[in-house]
Amino acid sequence: MSFPRTLMLSAALALGLAACQSLPDRSGSAAGPLPAPVPVAEPAGPPPNDNLNATAWMQTAIEYRLIAGQTYRAALAQLDRALETPGWDALTAEDRDTPAEGLPPAVIVDIDETVLDNSPYQARLVRDGASYDEVSWDAWVREQKARPVPGALEFARAAAARGVTVFYLSNRAAHLEQPTLANLRALGFPIERPEQFLGLGFFLEGCEQEGSEKGCRRRHIGRTHRVLMQFGDQIGDMVTITANTLEGREQAVAPYLAWVGERWWVLPNPSYGSWEPALFNNAWTLPETERRRMKLQALDYAE
Repeated sequence: MSFPRTLMLSAALALGLAACQSLPDRSGSAAGPLPAPVPVAEPAGPPPNDNLNATAWMQTAIEYRLIAGQTYRAALAQLDRALETPGWDALTAEDRDTPAEGLPPAVIVDIDETVLDNSPYQARLVRDGASYDEVSWDAWVREQKARPVPGALEFARAAAARGVTVFYLSNRAAHLEQPTLANLRALGFPIERPEQFLGLGFFLEGCEQEGSEKGCRRRHIGRTHRVLMQFGDQIGDMVTITANTLEGREQAVAPYLAWVGERWWVLPNPSYGSWEPALFNNAWTLPETERRRMKLQALDYAE
């Protein structure tokens, strides 16, 4: 028995419509919009730290090692000339209260970031999201793990071999003298007697020291030695800064610019120093966000 052609077409159409009705509606018009994809959370990174780039540069950049090394090599090239020139003296008139003529030769070096590299301590602060404090600093110094700044050891040994006394003038506290001397000696820095270390708290009768300024200690060395050269990572290692502002720092060094690269030798330190508080009026009590805002305000945008 056969169905009429029209009936067969009608049945096929009905089956097709039924099949369409059984499929899920993907248009979103009946069931509502599809849910938004759930974003994949990025893994939490380390908190931002103003000292990260500076510490990474000092520890990993070959440019830092080249700059430090060339500073000491250039100084060594000048050392014999300094020894042979009777009037050569690296102390300012303010720090020289005894004639230098006839005195035995010496050089003055700062310690931290001048002859000893403390970047591992800075790296720990960055890693831990911490800031400098005396407890953690004392612990680091007592570890005696600081390494030489590139070129410093070679220069100090060459100076000692020429009969030049190396004085280590530092703002490390006096109670850190023994671990400091032990660290220096273990690396091979020339130290014949403990008096070559002059730390914070050293007292010179008749000389009033302002805070951590080194003027009185420089004067003390100048009373017994002709100072051929001074080395530091801060201009305060060579001259007293009366006002720690951008202008005050410029004024302090201006009369002695001709000595830089001859009698005064400056090492790079973007990690810390008196240059930083000069940007926010030396107000460490300000919140970090406010100090950062003032640093940004001090930048030159050439606008």
